[in-house]
Amino acid sequence: MDSSTDRTGFWRDVLNQLRSWRTVDIVVAAVIGVAIGVVFWLWNIVWTATTPLFVGFPPAQAVIYGMWLISGVLGGLVIRKPGAAVLTSVAAASVSAVLGTQWGIMVVLDGTLQGILPELVFLALGYRRWGMGAAVLAAAVAGISPAIRDNIAYNVTWPLHYQVTYGVIVILSAVLIAGVGARLLTTALARSGALAPFPSAKG
Repeated sequence: MDSSTDRTGFWRDVLNQLRSWRTVDIVVAAVIGVAIGVVFWLWNIVWTATTPLFVGFPPAQAVIYGMWLISGVLGGLVIRKPGAAVLTSVAAASVSAVLGTQWGIMVVLDGTLQGILPELVFLALGYRRWGMGAAVLAAAVAGISPAIRDNIAYNVTWPLHYQVTYGVIVILSAVLIAGVGARLLTTALARSGALAPFPSAKG
């Protein structure tokens, strides 16, 4: 079988999975998005409240950034269909924006980017691998967006070594909180029986 046939089969499988979306998938994606959106809103407060703790070395505050990257990874792990990471991430960011945030409507753009990146990882894996490795990789790639964009938009006056350190810490935080955290949460939900309608019910 040549590579062109392999690629055709790959995209046929992805398209079939895309067509397999059910009402329950959409509802649960929305529920996850809303729930995490409320967490995001609370996390905005946590970020503001903890800022003075890092005045000596501001890049270190990125250690708690990973929470803002969990929605796309968790949505993908739970629903396991094309578009789930983007849908849950955009929904979460939109809820956060509606509730009120110091970054305004820009959080929706951030949420979109932070949903697309893990989505691309799940796509590259053919929407067939959902273990810890896939979760960590998806989270790390999601972290690339804020690691770059925040330095351009908010940290432009920092010295270069501050910006680089910030980016590295963002990605590490994404790995631990959004990657490992989302994978463990998916396992816990599966054990509780909450994921019975989904393939992720098997863990």
